[in-house]
Amino acid sequence: MLSDQELLRYSRQILLSQVDIDGQLRLKQAKALIVGLGGLGSPVALYLAAAGVGELHLADFDTVDLTNLQRQVIHDNASVGMSKVDSALQRLRAINPEVKLVAHRHALDQDSLAATVAAVDLVLDCSDNFGTREAVNAACMAGGRPLVSGAAIRLEGQLTVFDPRRDYSPCYHCLYGHGSEAELTCSEAGVLGPLVGLVGSLQALEALKLLAGFGEPLVGRLLLIDALGTRLRELRVKRDPACPVCGSLHE
Repeated sequence: MLSDQELLRYSRQILLSQVDIDGQLRLKQAKALIVGLGGLGSPVALYLAAAGVGELHLADFDTVDLTNLQRQVIHDNASVGMSKVDSALQRLRAINPEVKLVAHRHALDQDSLAATVAAVDLVLDCSDNFGTREAVNAACMAGGRPLVSGAAIRLEGQLTVFDPRRDYSPCYHCLYGHGSEAELTCSEAGVLGPLVGLVGSLQALEALKLLAGFGEPLVGRLLLIDALGTRLRELRVKRDPACPVCGSLHE
């Protein structure tokens, strides 16, 4: 049930017929894992906490650096040098004390990642390297958990949803294989703050749709964002039947 305080707090989204009381209850009962609390993870965590997702698992082994503050809006000047998880915990508790927060301050190895993924209903990949993305994708495919994947660098962003529960859904490996040995980072190539805010906000939107059970998620579709020209483009993406990660899931 929702308390009177919760009914008031979430009243504006409860007014939406697509959400209503039932959808809000589903959000309250839901558990989500956010991998990375940087430029993408910041708006994801803020919006999911504000929306009333019942339990948020926060995973990041890094500390806050001054260069992060241009785009990682969950942190502030007083957070510099602090664990990103601890910094995020402070902010999220201030926003919504009703949400249960679970901290993962160390890098998740294969076993701990599998266990953490199994403990939640949905995963949001807000990381910034192919190795982590591959590991998170493999854990989600093996655990049957939907994965909301976002990325942004320079003035370009992208977003999609991988959902092993749907037989037409590709996975991260279907699209990108083993990634690039020469992958760029924001510290090398740069990135604009509002762009990661946009991608992260869209990730939060996709997560809320999946958890509350409304709308059409971005499964089988890749959204490409060109911030320079303010243009959005959508590509249809298909599952690779020979994919070594998800190919055997729907045999």
